[in-house]
Formats: sequence, structure tokens, C-alpha cells
Amino acid sequence: MAIRTFGPNAVDWEERVDLDRLRRARLDRLRATLDASDLGAVLSFDFSNIRYMTSTHIGTWAMDKLIRFALLPRGGEPVVWDFGSAAKHHQLYNPWLDGEQRARAGISTLRGAFHPDAGIAADVATKVATVLREHDLHREPLGIDVAEMPVLEALRAEGLDVVDGQQVFLEARRIKTPDEITLLTQACSMVDAAYEELYTFLRPGVKENECVGVVSKVLYDLGSEFVEGVNAISGERCSPHPHVYSDRLVRPGDPAFFDILHSHLGYRTCYYRTFAVGSASRAQRDAYVRCREYMDRSIELVKPGATTADIVSVWPRAEEFGFPDETAAFALQYGHGVGLSIWEKPIFSRLVSFDHPETIEEGMVFALETYWPAADGWSAARIEEEVVVTADGCEVITKFPAEELLVAGRKYWTVGGELDTAREAQSHLNTRGGERR
Repeated sequence: MAIRTFGPNAVDWEERVDLDRLRRARLDRLRATLDASDLGAVLSFDFSNIRYMTSTHIGTWAMDKLIRFALLPRGGEPVVWDFGSAAKHHQLYNPWLDGEQRARAGISTLRGAFHPDAGIAADVATKVATVLREHDLHREPLGIDVAEMPVLEALRAEGLDVVDGQQVFLEARRIKTPDEITLLTQACSMVDAAYEELYTFLRPGVKENECVGVVSKVLYDLGSEFVEGVNAISGERCSPHPHVYSDRLVRPGDPAFFDILHSHLGYRTCYYRTFAVGSASRAQRDAYVRCREYMDRSIELVKPGATTADIVSVWPRAEEFGFPDETAAFALQYGHGVGLSIWEKPIFSRLVSFDHPETIEEGMVFALETYWPAADGWSAARIEEEVVVTADGCEVITKFPAEELLVAGRKYWTVGGELDTAREAQSHLNTRGGERR
């Protein structure tokens, strides 16, 4: 049965995403994972983990600033310390945080922007240690995802045993709830629409950065919370793959591939497609076929009980496509979990998956990416599909067509198998017929 794609609005005549259920289910999973660990509590400065734990969000402007933090004590409720009036907003509009009890004002060091002698790091540590002492957990290990060195030092000065807590968060987020799967599918449907608009727009003479603007507008118009990135690569920039768009003009006969990353209620996409512009050379078509074959072979293997090693075994070695080793080729033949952040568990790569295989489970959502450079030395193909692992296999939730290399911006006509300009073709059409491509 296909995964259902609902409209994003709430209605009374259809059961859609239940956001209260989503909040409760995420916290329950994090609690269960914490209980199964040897940690007394987990402390988060990472926005994705804070959102998973507390269902709070203060906008994307703050994502790289490490300014807010949240604590989940074993057997207790989460507490979030937030920036300025954001804490007041949580108290008024986030009833699951019980007002001032668990939504509190607090600020970290602004990545060092505060004067080191201002005592901000010590204040963070005091706030955290106070809650831990209230739960008699101050002697237990405290797991942290990411933090600044002054904060770590201050926590240790409070006598806390600070350890790595990232695995607790990532393990909790490994399997998606039904509501998370729906949101991830909705996020992909928005990218489907963006690719449709991009395919119509893409032609010789436009710039890569213009394509980024087109995609971003579609997504924001559809209600995207955050366009994290649009990777727009064309022409000779396709091989090697630079992973950043430029102001390059797209030219006739170019390959062009795009990766669209955005957030719908926090849930991300990572979604590559490749096009030829104006026309496709044999080298481009051959590269695309090879890239698609690797993708199809890996998707066929996805099912509960398979491992990441099984998947990467059908992908080529780095040396087969021009790289000296797997580190140099990392993220070209690749897979990664997708959820509240782009790269979650499990990871698929020949760099690590043979030695450290991870078992695929029902409810996982991950992206698989393949790449192949063309024989002409400058073209390349890039495809990415997101899949939901089902009881007996998987379902692809990235729906924009990718079985064949699509040619965008074609303004020519074929007559008897020959490629003519539109004007030349029109005279043929008037006398003997023809087909627009």
C-alpha cells in the first residue's frame, strides 16, 4: 500500500498528522533510549535534538549559534533554556512544557561572543547542575551532543561527569513514527513540485544561482520552514562534483544536477536529480544509465534484516570511478538517514559499512545517492532517492521522474531523426510532418 500524502492543513474529516501524538512519541522514544543507556541525563545544544526532545523551535536564524540548550533527566521531564523572549513564548504557547517550570530563560556563550569573564558558561553549568541535583543525578554520567569548550569546562568544574551523548539521540531518532514518515513524505512532495518548476525553467542562458532562486521560491510559497540548500551544478563543474552552486551560465548540451534540501515542520529532504540541457550526448546518457543501475540494484536490496553492507556491496569501488580511495570518494556513492536533520543513522558507505554494518529495520527513512562520471571527462550523473522501509521491502517517496535522463530546455524539432532548428523544422512540418521533442 502506498504511503499516503495528505494536505498540510488540519481538517476534521480526515486523520492526518497528529502533532500531539508526534510530540509524545518522540519524547517516549528518547526516554526509552536514555533508560537503556548508562547515562543519568542528556543535554542538548543541537537544534534538531532540542526539537525532538521539547518540540520547540525559534527559527533558522539561530541554528548555528549554539545559544539554547535542553536537558532530559532520567525519570524526569525535559527542561529547555531559551533565548530572550523565546522562553516567554514557550511558557504561553507550549503547554506541554508546563509554563515556567520547564521553559526557562537562559543563554549560552554565543560561540564565544560574550566576554570570557562574563560568567555565561558557568551560569549554563549551574543551571544544568541544579536540575540534576534535584533529581539526584549529579553523580551520574551526563551525555552531551555538541558544546563549546568553555561550557564543557564549566560543567566539569561543577563536578559533572561529561561524556558523549550523541548516540542516545541518534539511536532514538533512527526509527521514524508514522507521523514522522508522513511529514517526510510531505516534504518530498514539495520538492516534487519544485523540480517540476525547475524543469520548466531550466534552459541555456540561465544561471545556476537563478535555478536556486526558482526552487527556493516554490518551496517557501508551499510553506517550507527552511530551504537548507539547493546544490546546483552544471557543465564541466559536474566532474569533479564541487557541492556548491555558482553564477555559471548553463550552456546547450550541458549536464546539470541539483540537490534540494529543505525543512517541512523540521523534517528534511535530500533529493538529487540530473538533467541534460537542450540535448544529451551519448556519454551523458551512458553515465546516467550506469548511475541509475546502481540506484536500482541498491533499492532492490532494501528490506528489514538486510544490512548497510549488503547495500554498498553493489556500488562501485572508489578506484572504479577515478578516486584513489573511499575517503576521497566519500558521499558520492552514499546513503544516510533523513529526519529532523539531513544525515542521521544509518550511514551507507564503502568507507565504513563493511567493517561496521548496521541492520535495516522497518520504519527507517533514508536516502540513497549514486554518482557516475561520463566518459567525456567532464559530464556526470547524480541520482538520489529517499525510501521508507516497509515490512517486506521499501517505498520510494521521491517521485519526480528519474528512470531516464530528462532533457530540459529543448527548443528544437526532430524530422526524420535529424535535429533541426525550429524555423527549419517548421517548413518540413508544413510539408511532411514531424514531432516536437
